[in-house]
Amino acid sequence: MRPLIPLAYLICFNIFLEKCICKSEHDQVLSITVSTQEHVDTVRNMTSHNETVLWQPASPSYITTDTEVHLYIQSTSVEFVTELLRKHGITYRVLLENTAALVEMQTRNVTSDPRSGGVFYERYHSLEDIYYWINKTRQDHSDMVKVILIGSSSEKRPLYVIKLSGRRDEVKRAMWLDCGIHAREWIAPAFCMWFVKYALEFYNLNTEITEMLNNMDIYVLTVMNPDGYKYTWTTDRMWRKNRSVDKDSECAGADLNRNFDANWCTKGASSNPCDPTYCGQFPESEPETQAVAQFLRSHKDTVKLYLSIHSYSQMLLFPYSCSYDEVSNHNELFDLVKEASTKIRRYYKNIYKYGPSAKTIYLAPGGSDDWAYNLGIKYSFTFELQDRGRYGFLLPPSFIPQACNEALLASKIIALHVIKKTQ
Repeated sequence: MRPLIPLAYLICFNIFLEKCICKSEHDQVLSITVSTQEHVDTVRNMTSHNETVLWQPASPSYITTDTEVHLYIQSTSVEFVTELLRKHGITYRVLLENTAALVEMQTRNVTSDPRSGGVFYERYHSLEDIYYWINKTRQDHSDMVKVILIGSSSEKRPLYVIKLSGRRDEVKRAMWLDCGIHAREWIAPAFCMWFVKYALEFYNLNTEITEMLNNMDIYVLTVMNPDGYKYTWTTDRMWRKNRSVDKDSECAGADLNRNFDANWCTKGASSNPCDPTYCGQFPESEPETQAVAQFLRSHKDTVKLYLSIHSYSQMLLFPYSCSYDEVSNHNELFDLVKEASTKIRRYYKNIYKYGPSAKTIYLAPGGSDDWAYNLGIKYSFTFELQDRGRYGFLLPPSFIPQACNEALLASKIIALHVIKKTQ
């Protein structure tokens, strides 16, 4: 027999249903186990509620039977959502009980001065601090660093690319690294900064980074989505898209990683501007996407390696995302991510899944890695950094060093292979 629900709870629940406020103490993140088609329909419908944000998978359309769903819920909806789950017999557990405390932890003790030493790179940084850091890095390392303005965002913020080069003559080989295409994935810009710091600090000290910089230029776009990233610091920590305005819609933003011309807006993307995977009005409709695409098109003869950094789920992926077809060098790319995953596990005791994106996660058309591959950059990868869901997008700063070192290890393995193969 089902236990009676306390009267106080029923009163609160009914008030909520009548669109009054029933407060729970904190926002929460739930891990929900979807077992049947009825569960699928219920959870998909639930994610359309304005006070929930789907963390994983990226879109309600990806929710299928036997899917683990990570759902962020505002405090005012926690009681409603959990009661609905219980009513439908859907199993769930609480991943995070107090997200506000984690957000506060991510923004605490931030220093804008790179001279503060290693601790600077073990913190998350605001967009203004990142711009300051870019300029300071150029000033302090003018012999190895150039800064290139490749365009601007929807809200006219600059898109700065750092060009790293060894102390040598010009070479005709380059690597591209971008971070922060999705605004809420803060560990990604943290990695781009970590990578630049490591490259400059250990040039001529570490054999692998020295070989990389002596044989290729490295282009680093630290924040590909500056408007969205700024918005996560000021307004909505869970924001994913950019902040472009569509005059025909009340919803802002497009998913920049669905806006490239690679099976654009087919299954796995949305044509609805209110959806998190909205593909934009047409391929490269977003100025951020267009700036990156134009730069890479103008450097397609020299850029041999494309690497895009995301979070979370700990995966090393390669094309295709937009199709289940295998790329021509599938076996070579598979062996590379397998080697990188094996070494991460050996040195850092962390497990990274690996493989072609569509088969490893789900179909995601319009992605930058597929577009880069089709442009002719045959070594194209997407890394999904820590973690696997315990903290998700709210990864505490204490995890930054290991997360970045894991990605750095994988980057070096792949880059050295590319240098060898393209000599």
